[in-house]
Amino acid sequence: MDKKVGVGLIGSQFISSIHVDALSRVSDSEVLAVMSPSEGHAKSFAEKFHIPNHFTDLDKMLAMPDLDMVVIGAPNYLHCEITLKIAKAGKHIVVEKPLCTNLKEADLMIDACKQANVKLMYAEELCFAPKYVRMKGLLDQGALGKPVLFKQSEKHDGPHADHFWDVERSGGGVTMDMGCHAIQFFRWLHPGKAIKSVYAHMMTSVHNDKTKGDDNSIVILEFEDGVVAVMEESWTKLGGMDDKAEIHGSEGVAYADVLQGNSIQTYSNKGIDYAVEKAGNTIGWSYTMYEESWNYGFPQEFEHFVDCVKNNKQPLITGEDGKAVLEVIFAAYESAGLGKKVMLPFKSDVDKPYKLWKK
Repeated sequence: MDKKVGVGLIGSQFISSIHVDALSRVSDSEVLAVMSPSEGHAKSFAEKFHIPNHFTDLDKMLAMPDLDMVVIGAPNYLHCEITLKIAKAGKHIVVEKPLCTNLKEADLMIDACKQANVKLMYAEELCFAPKYVRMKGLLDQGALGKPVLFKQSEKHDGPHADHFWDVERSGGGVTMDMGCHAIQFFRWLHPGKAIKSVYAHMMTSVHNDKTKGDDNSIVILEFEDGVVAVMEESWTKLGGMDDKAEIHGSEGVAYADVLQGNSIQTYSNKGIDYAVEKAGNTIGWSYTMYEESWNYGFPQEFEHFVDCVKNNKQPLITGEDGKAVLEVIFAAYESAGLGKKVMLPFKSDVDKPYKLWKK
């Protein structure tokens, strides 16, 4: 492809603002359009980010001949329906996590994209976060010896949009929302090794008035070679986002903190305009981020996806990876519901994973 990759965005809320910021840093991409079912939202988003076209009708956006790739930033329950439309239109696809709400939808999405000969790329920025990339490099070069234990945690005080709290639209709680990060992170650290078992404990400890989903969870995964991975997810941690990982090996250990180590320790009697994602009150001490998007890995992620479309390369993370992550999420909700370890492969015809927990 000689021209820049023409990109369309679906969604006009928080995650789409991250997408457009990341894409603005990718020289081979050009954001041509944004689509939102709300006319006012689509128009204001386009004006704010200087996007030349805005739509409330997806089919009209997909009819644009210069559009090569579409990024889905819509609620979880719409991912499958939207993906099938985009594939039919012959455009490449980036889907925000989670891939969709159930395993049947995952198969439909993967098959539709294969038949249409378009790329289905699963957005998982932790695999591009600079600290985590360096951390994986230490493991791959043998500096830490053989892997023994992985840990990853992501914690904040709750999601931005109402649809995340609604399990009928999201499919589950914090494990569905943020656990997908950790699962793919572990799979990326330890490629070629299957996850054989899942044990999970989930609770709704603070946000009972907002959701039927889990707002805290601890999940233990065991790989086929005995390596263990532990993930902690929380929607109840105040004071801004935490994103941390550990690798314990036979010859060493590595710790990474995506945000704290890159922040400016700040004290203010008045509070500041913005410190870090999910930081509410900034009066007193706060940890003020700079280049937050870059530290998360979003520009690097989209540079990779754009390169895959422009030069017809195989994506690092695909729809198949998204389905594999979803399988583990379903097994985790089953484990939390049963109170015991669940073995993989795991199959379920349930339409939303939270139903396996709250039977």
